[in-house]
Formats: sequence, C-alpha cells, structure tokens
Amino acid sequence: MNNLPLALEGAGKVLLAGLILGAGLPAVFALGIRALAYGVGGDAEVSHEQPHPVGKLLAALCFAVVLGGIGLGIAIVVASGFGKAVSFEHIVPVIVDKH
Repeated sequence: MNNLPLALEGAGKVLLAGLILGAGLPAVFALGIRALAYGVGGDAEVSHEQPHPVGKLLAALCFAVVLGGIGLGIAIVVASGFGKAVSFEHIVPVIVDKH
C-alpha cells in the first residue's frame, strides 16, 4: 500500500533534478547571453544605447554558475567511476569514499 506514495516521491525528486539540471542551466546560460547583449550595447540593443557594465558582470556571473554546474556534474560522474562519491557535508563538494 505504500508503493504509490514512494513512487510519487521518487518521481518528484527526478522531476526536480531534471528541471534544475535539464532546463535550469540552459535558462541561466540564456540569461547570460541576454545580459551580455545588454552589456555590449550598440547593435545588440534596439535603442542603440551605451554599453552597461552591469550587463557584463551579470553575464559573467551567469556563465560562472553554468560552468560550476557542468564541473560538478563531471566530478560526480568521474568520482562514481572511481568508486567514490561527492559529499556536500561542509557545503563545498568533496570527493570521499563510498560508505
């Protein structure tokens, strides 16, 4: 009788991870591209205004988040290939032995 709630809980976790990693990182990358266009100004904008340094800073932040997500994903795959795991006990991800 507990199978349905457990299945729905597992499906919810998979859906959340898919939204964050599957759609979240490309969305952040798209925001970075848009912010970069705002930071360049000129022909990148319809109004041909002056470049905005805040746009370049926001774009760099978005790209750093995307690169961090990609690096973390690669670290998890490589660690599992070596029989290790990635731990988030102290906020900073660390590769540890599996228990």
